[in-house]
Amino acid sequence: MTKLFLYASFEKPSLNGRWSYILTMPVFLLFFSYLLVGSAYFSNLKTFIGATALNGLILTTTFFIQNHVAEIITKRYAGLHLTLKRISISIMTHAFLSAVFLLIIAGIYVKYRFFGSEITYGILLNIYLINLGAIILVTGIRETFYSLDHWKHHEVNKERLRKENVQGQLQSLKAQVSPHFLFNSLNSLSTLISEEPEKAEQFVEQMAKVYRYLLQTNQNSDTEGNSDELTTLENELIFIESYYHLLKTRYGEGMHLAMDTDEKFRLYRLPPLTLQLLVENAVKHNVIRASRPLTVHIEIMAGGLLRVRNNLQKKSVSSALNKMESTQVGLSNIQAKYLLLSESNAGIPEPVIENGPDDFTVTLPLIPPITATI
Repeated sequence: MTKLFLYASFEKPSLNGRWSYILTMPVFLLFFSYLLVGSAYFSNLKTFIGATALNGLILTTTFFIQNHVAEIITKRYAGLHLTLKRISISIMTHAFLSAVFLLIIAGIYVKYRFFGSEITYGILLNIYLINLGAIILVTGIRETFYSLDHWKHHEVNKERLRKENVQGQLQSLKAQVSPHFLFNSLNSLSTLISEEPEKAEQFVEQMAKVYRYLLQTNQNSDTEGNSDELTTLENELIFIESYYHLLKTRYGEGMHLAMDTDEKFRLYRLPPLTLQLLVENAVKHNVIRASRPLTVHIEIMAGGLLRVRNNLQKKSVSSALNKMESTQVGLSNIQAKYLLLSESNAGIPEPVIENGPDDFTVTLPLIPPITATI
């Protein structure tokens, strides 16, 4: 209790705590002092000043201690979905602490009879009931400010996430329309037109799907200001199949994609273009040959974790082109998105990147659909 008293006495209360103190303490101090001292509190100036100073010190000390406890409860039960639980625990905890403090204060007044006080059990009960009302009022003020701060923080993070998504989409779109990518795609298409017209038609269809998804995703981020900037795993998997078709046409037996996903996770969500950025990252940094095929595994792990893994056969970074491509912008963008998501939604873990001797693995948390009941 001594350590808690010392810590709380010198800790600066939060903005919510300061506002609660300013809005409730003056009125409650007057009622508290009047009930403890009696009519002499207002009829005698010396008694008024002395009782106000003493009781103000006592109440301020108890307020700081209870404010510290309130901060602990808020951190332990953060999140708007825990509001009712947080309020219930706060009121019960403060009601208990108030009873303890009131007994201590009453003991001091009874023993020393400050200002001619004559405390009775009825007076103590009245003080406690008034204090209980103050607890409910202060809790309401704290929760109001907390909800406003949480909403503001959520909106700021939502805007930052939208910008990160746009940056990632533009980066992905930039990579797909780069002369290097277009040259290889058109070269593959030219070969297919003369040798395998049916496959050429399929190639054009898949290429159109890739660009359509990229453009639609970018357009949705620009026009849907109220979206949560997430897409479903099903949309990502459909897109990655089209994207893989282009890679497969270009690299042939040098490129393989294996997917093992449970149907029940198809409506789980993740930032758009996440899978494309990871597959593109694997293609950029590894040798792809029929004799040394690159295999990308996409699978769902226990607990709704999405794991993307590829075998390592790194390219030489001696050339200027490879040095330029080794910026890992895609990975940084994914990490930034999940960091913002974790700030807005408590409990969302960050991606885990493992660069082992034989495999490169990225494990991502999938976010349950809003209507899901797990």
